Amino acid sequence: MSDTLPYVLVLYYSRHGAVRAMAEQFAAGIESCRGIEARLRTVPSVSATCEAVEPEIPATGAVYADLDDLRHCAGLAIGSPTRFGNMAAPLKYFLDTTSELWLGGALIDKPASAFTSTASLHGGQETTLVSMLLPLLHHGMVYAGLPYSETELMETVSGGTPYGASHLAGKRSDRPLDEHERHMIHAQGRRLARLSLALSAMRREAS
Repeated sequence: MSDTLPYVLVLYYSRHGAVRAMAEQFAAGIESCRGIEARLRTVPSVSATCEAVEPEIPATGAVYADLDDLRHCAGLAIGSPTRFGNMAAPLKYFLDTTSELWLGGALIDKPASAFTSTASLHGGQETTLVSMLLPLLHHGMVYAGLPYSETELMETVSGGTPYGASHLAGKRSDRPLDEHERHMIHAQGRRLARLSLALSAMRREAS
């Protein structure tokens, strides 16, 4: 990763690997644009009874995010599986720790987007995406969904919403991303990269 190029933070929580696969495809979409990089980060699980002790570096996948990853990003994509029509607790827990950034306005006017995965076709994909949108708006971010210029939105029989890319993982969470889903999440990543570059330039001009 370059020390000079701006980056989009792709922040996700994945229990069985479906959201992680989406995050990696999202990152590929970002890096299909010149002049910007993707930074993959995850969050640790949380305990219902006490604060769990996790290793500092996960055994597999991306490393854990910290506030500086958010503070210095040019754009943000967040991904979560659905939990009763809402984002998963580990991602919400991490977002709940970002008051310091909110107080300083660190994320104002930066573009953001979201993606999700469910076990069933009507498992709350759109409400989960909306639940992830709310804290982004409170941070003053500019939300970017998935426009209908991506014609797969009209053709898909699995995942895909205008609120953001989604994936039908199946009841065993073992269904891979299909062609339409891959295209949509890649396109969403590419769109977020373009917006991140454009809004970064505007912020520099205004400062």
